[in-house]
Amino acid sequence: MALLMDPGAGGPLTESEKADLDAIAAIKESAAAEYKEKGNRLVKMGRSHYADAVDCYTKAIAQMEPLPPPPVPSPDASVLFANRAHVNLLLGNHRRALDDADRAVQLSPSNVKAYYRAAKAAIALGLLPEAAAFCRRGIEQDPANEELKKLLAQVDAQQSEQDRHKAKVAQAVSAAKDIVAAIEKRGLTLGKAAYQELTGVKKPKLDEQGVLHWPVLLLYPEVMSSDFIEDFPETDTFMPHLDAGVGTVLSKSEILKILLEGTVDSKSLSESLLDKEDGENDAGKSSTITSSDKDSVKWINVKEGKTLQEVLQHKDFIIPAIPVFFVVSRKSTFYREFKAGSWSLP
Repeated sequence: MALLMDPGAGGPLTESEKADLDAIAAIKESAAAEYKEKGNRLVKMGRSHYADAVDCYTKAIAQMEPLPPPPVPSPDASVLFANRAHVNLLLGNHRRALDDADRAVQLSPSNVKAYYRAAKAAIALGLLPEAAAFCRRGIEQDPANEELKKLLAQVDAQQSEQDRHKAKVAQAVSAAKDIVAAIEKRGLTLGKAAYQELTGVKKPKLDEQGVLHWPVLLLYPEVMSSDFIEDFPETDTFMPHLDAGVGTVLSKSEILKILLEGTVDSKSLSESLLDKEDGENDAGKSSTITSSDKDSVKWINVKEGKTLQEVLQHKDFIIPAIPVFFVVSRKSTFYREFKAGSWSLP
């Protein structure tokens, strides 16, 4: 059967033409129904048949084309898109599932299952605001729908946790940047951590008066022991004789990461939070942040009576994440061996 129409004719359809169009529509509707039922059966048969089910729903949708533009409803087509969204969810094709479910909602705003599936897909994609919106729109259509209410509660809980995490990360980065600014203001150099097996992950803190409080490790090489001071204000002075070592330069971003270690997940840190865009890593730009180089150690004699800040501001002193000092008695025979360079780190 062939149906030819002259687009310029403009006249009303004859009864015969109407009958032909109705017959074609009935054939397409029947084919769509058959593909839909076959798709439903395939879904029930298990995962190995899901791809074939998607194909059946796609063929059913094709039989219903051209689809009416929004907001003209098409409940039957909406069901097909919602069904395909369901299978795409099962397959893990979350973007396709979201697109199908959204189209199902457009074709029939009362299709509550479509809202649910759209919300599930949006959650899987990390689109929590969109997921919440689909839940609320679905509840507007069916205020008694408990599944949508439970899903909305889950989305709200996830969004709250995400907001708390973002705030925690932002706060940690801000605090770390304040410490970096304080370190730079004092002209200090900071390097990679050393001796963490003795100290764990420890970092300096900045109090409300702008005083840096450092964890300080004192090493006694003659007797192979150590002393760890967790809170050593930079304004405090040294009582014993101390010696310290030096090394090579790190960037501001690297020192921020050192300060944030153990505070937040490094994957949570965006480049913008670390101010990568401020040009600090441009080639040839010098930095005051340095790392320890055990292969090129020299010793700095620390005079008694100096404050920790004065010692740390020595132009050659590099802080290995936290200050480390060697304590040696001038009167011991080991001191002469130590100063002569005939002793080395274990």
